[in-house]
Amino acid sequence: MNESYRGWVRPGPVPPGGVEIEAGETLDYICGHYRIFQYEKGHRYSTDDVVTAWYGTVCAPRVARAADLGSGIGSVATIAAWRLPGARFCTVEAQEQSICLARKSMKYNGLDARVTLYHGDLRDPSILAGEEPFDLVLGSPPYFPEGTATEATHPQAVPARIEVRGSIAGYAEAAARILAPGGMFAFVFPAAQRERAVAALRDSGLTLVRNCDVIFKEGEPPLISLFAASRSADLPPTMATWIEPPLTIRDRRGNVTDQYAAIRLSFGFPPGNVAG
Repeated sequence: MNESYRGWVRPGPVPPGGVEIEAGETLDYICGHYRIFQYEKGHRYSTDDVVTAWYGTVCAPRVARAADLGSGIGSVATIAAWRLPGARFCTVEAQEQSICLARKSMKYNGLDARVTLYHGDLRDPSILAGEEPFDLVLGSPPYFPEGTATEATHPQAVPARIEVRGSIAGYAEAAARILAPGGMFAFVFPAAQRERAVAALRDSGLTLVRNCDVIFKEGEPPLISLFAASRSADLPPTMATWIEPPLTIRDRRGNVTDQYAAIRLSFGFPPGNVAG
C-alpha cells in the first residue's frame, strides 16, 4: 500500500537504522505507522490476521498484558499493539525463520521494548511459566490436519496452514493455562470447523462468549469465523454465546464494504473505501 492516499501521510517517527531488507524479503505496510518484514514467497500476513487482532481488541479493549500464540511473523501482535498502545506483549513462535522476521519488525517499529518474543512450542507449559497471566490471548492457529490440505511450496509457510505442531486444541490448552481471571482468548478458525473449535474450548475449561462469521464476498458463505472465549469458572453457569451478525469484507462488485473500511480505519489504515 502507498504511504499517501488523497493527502493522507503515514504518521509516526522515522524508523531506526540497522534493520535492512535482505534478499527474498519485503517490507510492507500493516497498520498505523507500522511495517512488517515478510518473505516475498513465504508466509505473508492476511485478512485473517487483521480481523483476529481487531476482534481481540474489541472483545478486550482494556488490556495491560497480551499474548500471541503461534505468532508467526508477528502480524497479529503488531496490529494489536498499535490498537493497545499501553499493553505489553509476549509472543510464542516455534519456527526460527518466522521469529527472525518478527524480531526485525519489532525493532523497526520501535516495539522491541514492549514485546517479548519467545522461541518455542506453545504446547510446552514451561515456555511462559515465568510470565504473569494475560488479559488477552490471541491466536491464528493452522486450519488443517496434515494430509487434508495442499501444503505451501515455501517451507516457512507450511505451519501457517497445516497442523505440523498441534491443533486448535493446543492453542486452547495454552490459552487456558496463561489467561488472567476474566481474561479473553480470541482466535480465528474455519467457519466449517466451528464444532471442532468449540470442542477444543470445552475440553480446556473455556466457554465461547462471542462468535462472528466472516464473509469475504457478499453472497458467498463464510470461510472463517472469529471466536472469543473465557474460563468457564469465571462465567455465570447460564452464560450463552453471543452469535454476532457476520462481518462482510467485500460487496458483490468486489469493493471493500463500509463495515470493513470502518474496521480498517480503526487500525490506522488510510481513510476511504480503498482496496487491499
